[in-house]
Amino acid sequence: MPSGEYDPDTAEPHWQRRWVDEETYAYPDDPVDPNTAFSIDTPPPTVSGSLHWGHVYGSILQDVVARFHRMYDSEVFYPFGYDDNGIASERLTEREIDVRHQDFERREFQRKCREVCLEYEEEFTEKMQGVGLSIDWNNTYRTISPEVQRVSQLSFLDLYEKGREYRQEAPAIWCPECETAISQVETEDDERDSHFHDIEFGVAGTEDVFTISTTRPELLPACVAVFVHPDDEENADLVGREAEVPLFGHEVPIIADDRVDMETGSGIVMCCTFGDQNDIEWYQAHDLDLRVAIDESAHMTDVAGEYEGLHSAEAREAIVSDLEEAGALTDRWEITHTVNVHERCETSVEFLVTEQWYVEVLDKREEYLEAGREMEWFPEKMFTRYQHWVEGLQWDWLISRQRSSGIPFPVWYCADCDDEVVAEKADLPVDPLSDDPPIDACSECGCEEFVPEDDVLDTWATSSLTPLINAGWDYDEDAGEFAMDRPEIYPMDVRPQGHDIISFWLFHTVIKCYEHTGEVPFESTMINGMVLDENREKMSKSKGNVVDPDAVLEEYPVDAARYWASGSAIGDDLPYQEKGLRAGEKLIRKLWNASKLVESLAPEPYPAEPEGGLRELDRWLLAELDREIETLTARLENREFSKARDGLRSFFWNTFCDDYLEIAKQREDASAAYTLRTAHRRFLKLFAPVLAHVTEELWQDMYADAARGEGSDSIHLADWPEPLGLDADADAGRAAMAVVGALRRYKSENQLPLNADLDAVEVYADIRGFEDDVTGVMHVEDLAVHPDAEAPVETVVTGIDLDYATVGPKHGDRVGDIDAALADDEYEIDGDELHVAGVTLADGEFSIEEDRRYAGEGELLDAEDVVVIVRNAVEA
Repeated sequence: MPSGEYDPDTAEPHWQRRWVDEETYAYPDDPVDPNTAFSIDTPPPTVSGSLHWGHVYGSILQDVVARFHRMYDSEVFYPFGYDDNGIASERLTEREIDVRHQDFERREFQRKCREVCLEYEEEFTEKMQGVGLSIDWNNTYRTISPEVQRVSQLSFLDLYEKGREYRQEAPAIWCPECETAISQVETEDDERDSHFHDIEFGVAGTEDVFTISTTRPELLPACVAVFVHPDDEENADLVGREAEVPLFGHEVPIIADDRVDMETGSGIVMCCTFGDQNDIEWYQAHDLDLRVAIDESAHMTDVAGEYEGLHSAEAREAIVSDLEEAGALTDRWEITHTVNVHERCETSVEFLVTEQWYVEVLDKREEYLEAGREMEWFPEKMFTRYQHWVEGLQWDWLISRQRSSGIPFPVWYCADCDDEVVAEKADLPVDPLSDDPPIDACSECGCEEFVPEDDVLDTWATSSLTPLINAGWDYDEDAGEFAMDRPEIYPMDVRPQGHDIISFWLFHTVIKCYEHTGEVPFESTMINGMVLDENREKMSKSKGNVVDPDAVLEEYPVDAARYWASGSAIGDDLPYQEKGLRAGEKLIRKLWNASKLVESLAPEPYPAEPEGGLRELDRWLLAELDREIETLTARLENREFSKARDGLRSFFWNTFCDDYLEIAKQREDASAAYTLRTAHRRFLKLFAPVLAHVTEELWQDMYADAARGEGSDSIHLADWPEPLGLDADADAGRAAMAVVGALRRYKSENQLPLNADLDAVEVYADIRGFEDDVTGVMHVEDLAVHPDAEAPVETVVTGIDLDYATVGPKHGDRVGDIDAALADDEYEIDGDELHVAGVTLADGEFSIEEDRRYAGEGELLDAEDVVVIVRNAVEA
């Protein structure tokens, strides 16, 4: 029997260790029926630092799904991974041991990365286990491991052979801070302070001048053309002539193009190679010259003349100063504008011509949209984000990175003809910097020298393969085709993730898995929001509003944090509020104390159902619990966590604890004992996905020995409750419970003991079949039930409340007249309409306050919709 107070500081670590040691949540090694397998494509967190509250929140929601399905219908495959092969891990290593990746041979630096990442991963694993996650830790992967490197390189080769990848020297998005190319998905818009500059250009061979407006005067040396809109009559005479670039003196053509925004600045635009996407489009469309003025580290090149070697920010100020001195700067003013930045380091990106590898995606946008439509989205509205991203794509997926920490491209190039040589599938994983190519001579020209590719794959090119990594996707040399070790888990049942990486992880996973298998990679998505602070602002270190998980879990039980997290509406951001944690603590105590009371009232854990059947109230309670089980199950299947949590809590706290347990304390019969224990066991199972630790503690103490015949060593391996199928008069039972509650409050308010006798009580509601329960528990001598009679009470309107948000804009200056008429009771209610001050208000624009009044003998009690009257005096 549970004794004393519940001690989460002891119980929670105990069960966490035992679940791991006993491999409670291990996925079977033997083949699993695809119809009973439920797989979760767990997000592999980026190894870039310590656990934060967002990890806790998202992981708990995933775990609630895993625990529910494990009990409800499935063998659950719930793996865990670490994304430790990209820029984030590289920067962490550089920061931790104060080195630069450029100073080491690649394999040496990767070894250092693995050492640093391993320390963080071990800490991360410990803390994730400390949140009570039911992960199968036997199925843990790292994206830098040889096994995953093989999968990633196999993916590259498969797409290469299918003609879905290509290498091209072309403009690419470049981060000068990270010194690597990045993809469109890794950029975001940011509002930055800047200046607009009006700069005077000359028309070659004339005294004529014109003005262009730009935020980037440092790109003047890269100017290759000037554009005018074809409909710009004022500047039409410039088209076809040559412009002279101030300070630098080179001449460029003036061309008409309808992509010019006539409303911005002077309506005349300089094209530089490259300032933005428009510059790239003009460069390609008009076959312009290439003048690269900014290098990979954002310093000026020799094209910039005397400004060579300056950082672009320094060059900007120097050029502006020189323009002003030359009389070519006619105006300069402060602005705030949108800048494209690298989402990881928040550095403004540049556009450089480099040789990179791409996955072709633009030609299949419609197919990828249709693949997205095939999945079930929780919430449905998140598909719109996916759709907008796909429709807005402007670039193919750039997958090469100029870094050290990453998975190498399995490619060499002929030193003479540059022909591509790819590795054999059987040899993977390989590193071309240290491994030989699979041939001795080039098949195109016979050259025997090869140049290794020294770029690495984008981390998303690997993490996008998580469904295939988990399914054991590999190339079967004997069969000559790809196969899976665990085909039953693919497509995976659910992809849980944050809404901020829909365009990163989700979209890229669709691309990769769809191209490799022809199927969408998961049946459904579950998109959670972000954790906000108590003021609903995004958490950030700069604001000082970050919540430390360690500090929270030192003060509150893990189950309280799980309760808080499950109070979210999926897809919406969730504010961190301690009142949610405190509410979780209170529920844990309520469950613990109710369990002690149940065991004291019904010592036998599995009592038999009475031969004569259940009493009406007992049958009603279990039937109501049946309905709650059906509702809760549907809500969990639909990922309606908040509704599921709050509905179960309300039924348990109010109906079972406050009402039924109070009645059961007055009884000592087999029907009550059976009902108490049956309901209690079911409540523990229903709470188990959220309150994982306290339910296990109670189950082990109260039911585990008797349940071992069911194979239920852990409550989390027990079967989810199914409705018992009992019939009961639901309305009569609810009315009877309302009567009991009203009489209990009446005794409390009059400082009477619960066993005080009530001479006479009248009830105007149908509670037939429940009379004995009411009279027995509340000690009523004479209970008169009037199921069909009209209650002797009068309903009086005590006020009218207006919805001013609706009424104000609609009726304007008439609102004062409406308020005055309502104050003087000069109005008429006609059905759903209110007629007042010559205005008709519709339903929803007002609400009616009502009060029930009774003028007869006795006292009218508040019992919801039931009329309860206590007549005569009470006696102790």
